[in-house]
Amino acid sequence: MIRPELAAALHRWREPLIAACVALAGLWVATRGGWLLGPVGLLIAALAAGLGLSAFRRVRFARQVGAPGVVELDEGQVAYLGPASGGFLSLRELSEIRLIAVQGRRHWRLKQSDGQALIIPVDAAGAGTLYDAFAALPGIEMGRFLAAMEAEALPQDLAPPLWRRSTPLARP
Repeated sequence: MIRPELAAALHRWREPLIAACVALAGLWVATRGGWLLGPVGLLIAALAAGLGLSAFRRVRFARQVGAPGVVELDEGQVAYLGPASGGFLSLRELSEIRLIAVQGRRHWRLKQSDGQALIIPVDAAGAGTLYDAFAALPGIEMGRFLAAMEAEALPQDLAPPLWRRSTPLARP
């Protein structure tokens, strides 16, 4: 009954839409609940607005799958399994993130403190999970990432770092 394009758009935007519905329900409770349920409804609406903002940013970060390979995130370790390249990287060892252009395609360049780098296509399957991984890093500004995603990517030698670990990791 629903056109495939509409179903795909609704599926992509499902989290922000659900948050908007919950916020509206919270506002409805706040306006009809009196002195007792009014604050509860406002609290629900505020929480839903915060979750909706995060969901909206996550949707802007994710891209349609168009590159080969799969990105997996498991217990603080990022894995990219591609047909020609790939590897693993610990988020704890991550020292720098850049958005670069390689052969006309956008890639994340994740560099470890020991100098090893993992190159991940922005539009690989599962690359949207990197948003939550990046958001947990200390001192990160996700607004810079979203702005970089919407701007044109630069070659590897010209791309500025979007995030850099400010303090080196202590070795045991």
